[in-house]
Amino acid sequence: MSYCVNCGVELDKDAATCPLCQTPVVNPVCPVDTTLPPNFPVERREVEPVNRKELALLLSTMLGCAGGCCLLLNLVLWRGMHWSILVAGACAMLWVWTVGPLLLRKVPSIFLVGLDLLAVAGYLWLIALAVDGLDWLGRLALPIWWGCSVVLLFLWYILPRRSILSRCMLVLGGGVVLMLWLEFCIDLFLGSYQPMWSIVVAAVGLALVLPLLIIRYRPDLRREVRRRFHF
Repeated sequence: MSYCVNCGVELDKDAATCPLCQTPVVNPVCPVDTTLPPNFPVERREVEPVNRKELALLLSTMLGCAGGCCLLLNLVLWRGMHWSILVAGACAMLWVWTVGPLLLRKVPSIFLVGLDLLAVAGYLWLIALAVDGLDWLGRLALPIWWGCSVVLLFLWYILPRRSILSRCMLVLGGGVVLMLWLEFCIDLFLGSYQPMWSIVVAAVGLALVLPLLIIRYRPDLRREVRRRFHF
């Protein structure tokens, strides 16, 4: 067994040079065995891209089989129960999330996010139908979904055009808005709006956003933060 005289790495019997530092291997006691197949590729090749259509077909088959089997079991063994509808709806929602980006390659990403959010709304509607909960769907679930959708689409559209500090501020601000909206929807559903925990979250978020805002508009502080945190 040979070892590299430069870096000390253990060498294979067919190694003519060190794979790490490219130092030539000279060992009269253990010469290079040129009859062995190379342990490393000698030709540079590109990895073949994944066939998106085949992957989409595989995912569609898996999700379709899962939903179909649950529906069949529900009809044969547990008649009258609607749990299989929830499973089939979850499979349909996952199909939109996973197969949609594979098939709609040239569609803008914000459109795909919108489809994902519509799939979530459809699944909420399906749950409400299964458990006879159209009241909470219209008064609680859909308003929360609407607020989350607006914030998520806004962040998805604006974040790629901003710096790292601006992204942090926008994400924190979006989280604060979501928490305020969440408690607002819950309180109205329960009867009266009495903000409590969302105010605490908003205060913490504001305490985090203000230093970032100062750093963002002070070039000397911004340069120091970038140097310290390597971004």
